[in-house]
Amino acid sequence: MNMAQFLVDEIKQLLQNHLKIMYVIKFCAILLFIVTQSFTAPYKLSNGCGYDSCNLGKSDKLNVHIVAHTHDDVGWLKTVDQYYYGSRGEIVRRGVQYILDSVVQALVENSDRRFIYVEMAFFWRWWNQQSDDMRNTVKQLVNEGRLEFISGGWSMIDEAATHYNSIIDQHSLGAEFLHDTFGECARPKIGWQIDPFGHSREVASLFAQMGFDGLFFGRADYHDLIIRSTERTREMVWQASSNLDRQSWLFTGILPLYYFGPPPFCFDITCRDPPIMDDKSLHDYNVPERVEIFIGEALAQREIYATNHIIMTMGGDFYNQNAHENFKNLDKLIHYVNLQQENGSDVNVFYSTPSCYLYALNKAEKKWSTKTDDFFPYASTPFVYWTGYYTSRPALKRYERYANNILQVTRQLNGFSQSNLRNIIFDLSEAMGLAQHHDAVSGTSKQHVANDYAQRLSDGIDRAVEVINDAYAKLLSKESRTTSIPHQFLCPYSNISACLPIEGQNQFTLTFWNPTIHPVTIYPRVPVTREYLIRDPIGNLVRAEYLPIPDTMKNIPGRMSSAQNQYLLQASLPALGYNTYYFEAKVDTNKIEHKKVTTTINEACILQNEYLRVEFNDRGDLKHIVNLAKNLIVSFTEQGLYWYTSYAHANSTPLSPASGAYIFQPLFPEPLPVSITRHIHCMKTDIVQKASIIFNEWTSQEFSLYRNTSAIEIEWIVGPIPVDDNIGKEIIIRYNTDIKSEKKYYTDANGRQVLERIRDYRPTWHYVPDDPISSNYYPINSRIWIRDQDRQLTILTDRSQGGGSMHDGSIEIMVHRRLLHDDSMGVDEALNETAYDKGLVVSGKHILFFDRPSNSAQLHRIGAQQLFMYPLATYALPNTSSYTNYSDMFRQSWSALSDAMPLNVHLLTFDQLAPKQYLVRVEHYFELNEDEFYSKSVTIDLQTLFKSIGTINEMTELILTANLPLSELHRLDWITKDQESSHIDMFQQYLSNVTIITLNPMQIRTFQVIIA
Repeated sequence: MNMAQFLVDEIKQLLQNHLKIMYVIKFCAILLFIVTQSFTAPYKLSNGCGYDSCNLGKSDKLNVHIVAHTHDDVGWLKTVDQYYYGSRGEIVRRGVQYILDSVVQALVENSDRRFIYVEMAFFWRWWNQQSDDMRNTVKQLVNEGRLEFISGGWSMIDEAATHYNSIIDQHSLGAEFLHDTFGECARPKIGWQIDPFGHSREVASLFAQMGFDGLFFGRADYHDLIIRSTERTREMVWQASSNLDRQSWLFTGILPLYYFGPPPFCFDITCRDPPIMDDKSLHDYNVPERVEIFIGEALAQREIYATNHIIMTMGGDFYNQNAHENFKNLDKLIHYVNLQQENGSDVNVFYSTPSCYLYALNKAEKKWSTKTDDFFPYASTPFVYWTGYYTSRPALKRYERYANNILQVTRQLNGFSQSNLRNIIFDLSEAMGLAQHHDAVSGTSKQHVANDYAQRLSDGIDRAVEVINDAYAKLLSKESRTTSIPHQFLCPYSNISACLPIEGQNQFTLTFWNPTIHPVTIYPRVPVTREYLIRDPIGNLVRAEYLPIPDTMKNIPGRMSSAQNQYLLQASLPALGYNTYYFEAKVDTNKIEHKKVTTTINEACILQNEYLRVEFNDRGDLKHIVNLAKNLIVSFTEQGLYWYTSYAHANSTPLSPASGAYIFQPLFPEPLPVSITRHIHCMKTDIVQKASIIFNEWTSQEFSLYRNTSAIEIEWIVGPIPVDDNIGKEIIIRYNTDIKSEKKYYTDANGRQVLERIRDYRPTWHYVPDDPISSNYYPINSRIWIRDQDRQLTILTDRSQGGGSMHDGSIEIMVHRRLLHDDSMGVDEALNETAYDKGLVVSGKHILFFDRPSNSAQLHRIGAQQLFMYPLATYALPNTSSYTNYSDMFRQSWSALSDAMPLNVHLLTFDQLAPKQYLVRVEHYFELNEDEFYSKSVTIDLQTLFKSIGTINEMTELILTANLPLSELHRLDWITKDQESSHIDMFQQYLSNVTIITLNPMQIRTFQVIIA
């Protein structure tokens, strides 16, 4: 986002307004730096890669590490293809292929120069197009440490809307490419998150587990920056998990000004700063003043950092299309600044990299401050909170989750069937890597770019279906049969009760693959145009409910199905395996027994099963939920859908923006109800009891309570959001209760750790509330809860959303946004999504749990994992005359496991790397002291996972990104101000005949497994 110069001026004014008088004198230098800082770095001729090749400067000087770089978004204003090739110049003239061409040539010209590169999605493309000579040249640059890969993910991830499963996958994808192409010299050691809009504690923990020694980023709340600049604590040891202790500690630094250089020293072809003109015979000779300004910038930066090493990042968005011009000026700048040492200057400038800068800090023998909370929410200036993107583009956020589900299932099916089709799965892996970008799943790209992300996911899913079919051809087939397996296909519109290929068919099959290592029971709905007999895997008739599809679903724009009814059935699935259900049409429908269905309209309604009672009045208001087993009750007031009026004006600026893709800026602190009236339709069957609440023609909720479950499913439909009144609207679901939460609420970080939030409070600085709503919004990746001494109300989400607790006892979650103005943060487009010539309609689910706090962890932990790794449904149209004929030909149930696995263990990754080689990640997904039983360490035998494939012959533990044996990892040690060391003894490599492992709370362990 190139709004840097504007914000530089505004930050200057901001700091002046916020500093106390006692800090003014000291802060003059700090102000000068915050306003004009940037980063640039030089370095000496390298004899190899790694820390040993670093120039550590001079101990008696201020050492300025010049870091030449480019920040290349893998989609934002243009698609990833358009950015790579440089097309669509009318949007912006940027072409990544030319950047890489130019940079390599510039590095070859001068052995002092260094450069870092981050986005593997671009570099992988470029590498595949190069000649052998060019590849050898690049390998030499990497081996000499002059071209260094930082972070190494497929993209620079967003940290608010991403799930840890996908974060690990996309970094592993890039790490695998670098390892296979360049070896150990290319292994990233630094996290480089210079552009995301807030930073997650879980991401920092994952980076530490990836073997990173440090993390640098560019954005932090302006309050935070003022204090850290004054106290010289912009660099710290981030203690990123209370569960993993020192294993999760990560040195973290906030860069001087996002990721740009000092404003007067931009030498890219897109810049207007004067070059270094060093011919004294010319009238424009400017070396003295340019050197003086640079030294002033360096001295100002020294005032806010703690050592005699500072970093200047000389780069920006898509810089170095002409790297020769940039490096030539940097060469001169370095030369002439260093000449001033002869005149008493203590500024020493050289080319460097983030890892070399980090290494210099490590050798500085300093004790560092610590941090345990996160960097959310992010405010760039007063009243400007970047919390809207937590929810922006909710359909894309859900589609990304759905695609990840398919990716994990496809890997499992490929591995257990031993199909060895990993190369085909790559397309979906690559699309998922792009989707994690901080302008992709975040929802902050232009519309045509968001469409491109979705198209790539769709194309990857289509390729994955090829693998799914190949796997089922092996797993479904009975050994004595050679009959071809019916083609399996997905029904991606099942979420709107539509599956066109099965409509009117005489028979079809529905196969569910359960990707978890625990048996699960689900309640799927199958839209149909006729009635069927349904048989389970052993041939018994399934007593399914035959129910009408709600009008709210049938009226969604673009729904082409003629199905008016749907079957609701209970399906119990084996762990890590599948069950197939056979649907066979019957001509004589009188023989089909339908269960009794009772319905009421606009009457008081009570839903009740063995565990819960849910009470509504005749207006459709949720009044009470009772936990029958625990004798607990929670009362509700004004539960339902509301909307905030979006702040909007014609002259939006970064200092005073409209509500937009990034920014949530409500005009008023209280939301309005979407309707002052509502209607309730209550329906009860043996399997489910439902209360459908219709607010108006564009908003509804449906509460479902299934038998034998302790959760309430809440399905919401929102849209098309009306904007005929020229008012942008941000839709929330609010759960108001009588729980005495005392300002506290709890949200997860990327689907793993849970952090305590306190309304109008920040752990790091004294916070004076300016915007009472958006300042209290946090990312919700999978769950949010409130509690008091006896009761806890937990809401699970099916995608990343924003939300918080604006009042005691209240939870609100933003589910959809439709805005009419741009927020001036760079995308230059209003977030006004449409489909079928109407505003976009979005449907989704919340899962509600109500229990004692001591019993809630197992509910929300297990519930969130099962919601995230939901069984994948595939349909087929078998050419069989009857169920008997089908069952004679095909296996209808199968599981990879013979022994039950502990409920606090999750299979995160099961990926076949080669015919006898597998990558396996297992995790303990409970936190310390979270549950009396499930928070204990647990021991499992990995051989259990391979019982259907073979015997484990060899097993090597790897770091999280699977690009280094854990026994070979040696991270830098840091000392905190509390005299604590970050040093830990790493786990030793396991012997080849040991398959039993122990998992501690929140621990992920990664193994390369070779079977006999």
